[in-house]
Amino acid sequence: MKKTFDIKGMSCAACATRIEKTVAKLAGMQSGNVNFATEKLTVEFDSSQLTTGEIQNAVADAGYELVDKSSSKASYEIEGLSCAACAVRVEKAVTQLAGVQSANVNFATNKLNIVMDNPELEQEVRQAVKDAGYSVAEKSPYAVANFGVGSMHCAACSARVEKALQKLSGIKSTSVNLASEKARVEYDPKQTRLSLIKQAVEQEGYTVIDEPQKDLDQEHKQKEITAMWKKFFFSAAFSLPLLYIAMGPMVGLPLPRFLSPAVHPLLYAIVQFILTVPPVAAGYKFYTLGFKALAKRAPSMDSLIALGTSAAIIYSLYSTVKIALGDVDMAHNLYFESAGVIITLILFGKTLEAVSKGKTGEAIKKLMGLAPKNATLLKDGVELAIPIEEVEVGDIIVVKPGESIPVDGIVTFGASSVDEAMLTGESIPVDKREGDMLYSATINKNGLLHFRATKIGADTTLAQIIRLVEDAQGSKAPIARLADVVSGYFVPIVIGIALLASLAWLIAGKGTVFSLTILISVLVIACPCALGLATPTAIMVGTGVGAKLGILIKSGQALEVAHKVDTVIFDKTGTITKGEPEVTDMLTFGNLNEQELLLLAASAEKGSEHPLGLAIVAKAEEGKLKLSQIQSFSSYTGKGIGVEIEGKQILVGNKKLMQEHNISIADCDAQATALADEGKTAMFVAVNAQVEGIIAVADTIKEHSRAAAASLNAMGIEVVMITGDNEQTAQAIAAQAGISKVLAEVLPADKANEVKRLQEQGKVVAMVGDGINDAPALASADLGIAIGSGTDVAMESADIVLMGSDIASVAVAIRLSKNTIRNIKQNLFWAFGYNSAGIPIAAGLLTLFGGPLLNPMIAAAAMSFSSVSVLLNALRLKRFKK
Repeated sequence: MKKTFDIKGMSCAACATRIEKTVAKLAGMQSGNVNFATEKLTVEFDSSQLTTGEIQNAVADAGYELVDKSSSKASYEIEGLSCAACAVRVEKAVTQLAGVQSANVNFATNKLNIVMDNPELEQEVRQAVKDAGYSVAEKSPYAVANFGVGSMHCAACSARVEKALQKLSGIKSTSVNLASEKARVEYDPKQTRLSLIKQAVEQEGYTVIDEPQKDLDQEHKQKEITAMWKKFFFSAAFSLPLLYIAMGPMVGLPLPRFLSPAVHPLLYAIVQFILTVPPVAAGYKFYTLGFKALAKRAPSMDSLIALGTSAAIIYSLYSTVKIALGDVDMAHNLYFESAGVIITLILFGKTLEAVSKGKTGEAIKKLMGLAPKNATLLKDGVELAIPIEEVEVGDIIVVKPGESIPVDGIVTFGASSVDEAMLTGESIPVDKREGDMLYSATINKNGLLHFRATKIGADTTLAQIIRLVEDAQGSKAPIARLADVVSGYFVPIVIGIALLASLAWLIAGKGTVFSLTILISVLVIACPCALGLATPTAIMVGTGVGAKLGILIKSGQALEVAHKVDTVIFDKTGTITKGEPEVTDMLTFGNLNEQELLLLAASAEKGSEHPLGLAIVAKAEEGKLKLSQIQSFSSYTGKGIGVEIEGKQILVGNKKLMQEHNISIADCDAQATALADEGKTAMFVAVNAQVEGIIAVADTIKEHSRAAAASLNAMGIEVVMITGDNEQTAQAIAAQAGISKVLAEVLPADKANEVKRLQEQGKVVAMVGDGINDAPALASADLGIAIGSGTDVAMESADIVLMGSDIASVAVAIRLSKNTIRNIKQNLFWAFGYNSAGIPIAAGLLTLFGGPLLNPMIAAAAMSFSSVSVLLNALRLKRFKK
């Protein structure tokens, strides 16, 4: 197989050589060649021995990143995952498939995200997951519509509606409830439309009452959580009396005489066994999944629970038999309550874990909830309400004050202000008029707007944001690799420790009961869940918070790199500055006032396409000046223009143009030089060989540029401005923005080289830009940050996208990264620390020094708390403020 990758992270020819040597060592590699100029790696390899994912991993270990633009992505929900070790196992199984470049399981969401060469690999992926002991959740091709039906009077009416609906193609099931006047229809969107379903109801003479459509995924998860709560309460209803009966006599609590272990020891044991059965039944999945994983020699957290509680139950059953045979002392060696209470506590922990997991993804759910469900179509002068799914590119849509904009488009009629806070994080509404862009889910504030749909469905800006956030939440940060490695070996090691510790105490003469307590405690207290949740939950919350603030972090890796950045390079035009020249000063020296000077210059420049000329014309139009007709027009390349107006010879241009026409500028040269020192372009206006004034034009800095630079400097980050402008202009702009280091007169093609030069000095560089010519530099930087108001190419090349034009968000993004990575480190510290301390204590470390023996029930509570504590710590990130 032959494949070409883009390479990120190369800084010199030595890097290219290093990559070639790295791939040459791989088994199955036939040839590998790096083109340093184009930053591409071309390889030929035997796909039966080597996968693209293994190539990418090898190069990643060498410090570089391979990007395969031709690959396709897929996401699957995995059922049966119980801990981080399960996630690692699925990843390994899928990565081994030929054609799979990378596989990542997010334990927090139970999602498998893969990048593969061939989109037809779905069956192989499903089989690999199944072989590993898990399954891929089936996705229904059907959609569900819920709406009200009015004007029904009897059962015949509801039956009539159902019959009408069943005649439509693509209908799987229909249910019309007369009492609630509700209809539920399951249908295939590829065969029929929701509007046709509603139309069929109306054609039967009934009215359709629209209702908000349910989020099926959320509904499914809520049902799961409800079922988990039911299992917990059911288990607790039996385990609490079980605990009382087993432990009551030890602490002096009264028991009925018929349950007394001293009077009726056999009945005492049988009642405990009966009370243990319901909790075991409620937690049956621990046993089915746990023993299945053991059989495949890939034990999981479920295996630990199954082994520990099974040992307690089997030993207790043995004790019950001994009691029946006359050994009444064995009534004190029953462990039924440990099994029942352990399962109840773990069910409680798992339920809290599921609730907390749901909260980590709230940001993306809110984004999805922003999308309007309906649109008002203007057709032949008539307004029609249609589902958003039926909007087509080119449709004219009407949006009234207070309504959400359903899809992206261009205003064709009207003027209003639009709240784009959900998109940019900026609270001030943006004025919109004909020709301006509108974005899905933003809110029309006060005017009527008509617009032409340009992007619909998955192509809208909101859909792209959701996709970016989902990709980021499904990705892994490099910091997670340590947890993955540990999780892969964790469960077998814990089982080994439990067996060795139990055996050691038995040999030391502590007896069977003591040794069994050690075995169960070690098995139960160990928790790879906390390790598996530490990174993905923090990334989910961090990227979600970023999206809410208009900061789109495209991967976990970008999130991690951002906190290491010590140098930020800002492109000047369109990033630090507005990117649109405007008139800043007007100086007069002769007989004309400022308005007359502007009128002459704008009339002359009306025929010019030069950006500086257009800025002068825009200034005149802003003042509603009526421009004069010109009789002739001459262009002097790189110098200016000359025209004739009402018999007067007008020249508008730079110093060279004046000198060529022998026009003296001695009286105003100092003012022109002063303007140039401020980064402004001074254009002389001469009438009949006499300078009448100077108009200065500049690309002014954005209002937040100075604050952005100050924020980064306060964080100890060096700020650099890069531009193609001359040194004098560049220094002037940098001074206004509060930036001390300037890279001036840099050609677009050389920006990436300047980035690499700083990287060679050991700096971790972030590049901030918005144009096509910034794309190579964005890709070369350790962290590329694109301004959302820029080009699609720049946004594609970047690791972080700022949806607004406020570059102060760069500092916010870096601060969010620092907070998120700190949170991940805290989570990992507590997860590792918990297991490092918990396992030795459970193994009897305290007992060696005269301390107490850890009760297995306390071990179970501690295990459950460890996962919940990691989730709660990650949720603290939701309090992050801009």
